[in-house]
Amino acid sequence: MIAEKELENMLDLLPEETKRSYQRFKRTMEVLTTEPEPEVGLTPKEVIWTKNKTKLYRYVSDKPTKYKTPLLMVYALINKPYILDLTKGNSMVEYLLNEGFDVYMLDWGTPCYEDRNMKLDDYILDYIPRAVKKVLRTSKANDVSVLGYCMGGTMTSIFASLCPELLIKNLIFMTSPFDFSDTGLYGCFLNDRYFDVDHVVDTLGNIPPEMIDFGNKLLKPMTNFTGPYTSLLERSDNPQFVESWKLMQKWLTDGIPFPGEAYRQWIREFYQQNKLINDELVIRGRKVDLGVIKANVLNISADRDHIAMPHQVKALMEKISSKDKEYVSLPTGHVSVTFGPKAVKITYPTVGNWLAKRSK
Repeated sequence: MIAEKELENMLDLLPEETKRSYQRFKRTMEVLTTEPEPEVGLTPKEVIWTKNKTKLYRYVSDKPTKYKTPLLMVYALINKPYILDLTKGNSMVEYLLNEGFDVYMLDWGTPCYEDRNMKLDDYILDYIPRAVKKVLRTSKANDVSVLGYCMGGTMTSIFASLCPELLIKNLIFMTSPFDFSDTGLYGCFLNDRYFDVDHVVDTLGNIPPEMIDFGNKLLKPMTNFTGPYTSLLERSDNPQFVESWKLMQKWLTDGIPFPGEAYRQWIREFYQQNKLINDELVIRGRKVDLGVIKANVLNISADRDHIAMPHQVKALMEKISSKDKEYVSLPTGHVSVTFGPKAVKITYPTVGNWLAKRSK
């Protein structure tokens, strides 16, 4: 304490900008070393169905439901469910609930070693259809809307193609890749001449989240490895920025393992062979035809998305048979499409307004 007081006395002798730099550095170290992680996933919810590690949530609100078509959210296998329910005022779930929608989410849970043999086939045909049926029974609705984020949207499109008997009225895809012919730097990293997916899966079983995170950050190494800390150091005297920074880092670094067999399929059949958009993908012996999809479709890309680039997302529009279909590219990135100021001002109303017209 004495040393700190002496240091502050010394700082009083220095120029004002030097004192501010010291205070920003001190605040940065507090954020990085002593402050707790932010609380996330705060919207009240109840579990209405479980299977293995998967849970189906129904979100609870004291506001009346205005729309009779319920909404089921499906996210990527590598994330946790709070990515769509980050925090109060920055939550797509909270926004749609407050707008009067009956909102559900499929929580994949955290896979362990015993789940290493789970394939995409299992998640797409054993989990999503049952969740949809449970949503229909619980809500007593005749049809359902499904929102898929990132890989969750790609999986949702396959489910919708293979299960046309289920009454899916509306489909929303949010930064979901469908065409993998040009995946940018991913195409270099995952090229089968250099990347032996069999060796990786056979060695690791499940793929650690740190490996997924490292690969994603390599797409923009300077921005992703040093950028966040430089920004924090420059703006740590801004409480609002610090809060947003902590939420972003929580979002980015809190992934879960990718089940090994599902990863093998995802890399080989999507990134290396581009089977989905070319009508060559087979799931549990059944060929996937995106042309079967006739539901109303809102397909959202993000202008600055380097994980699911806009041309990868837009490619769906030429494949589906829907008469009511709309493609929108928003001025965000892959993460900021779901939370942050632009998500609140642009993404949430875009989804909510589109759904409202088709959920009565």
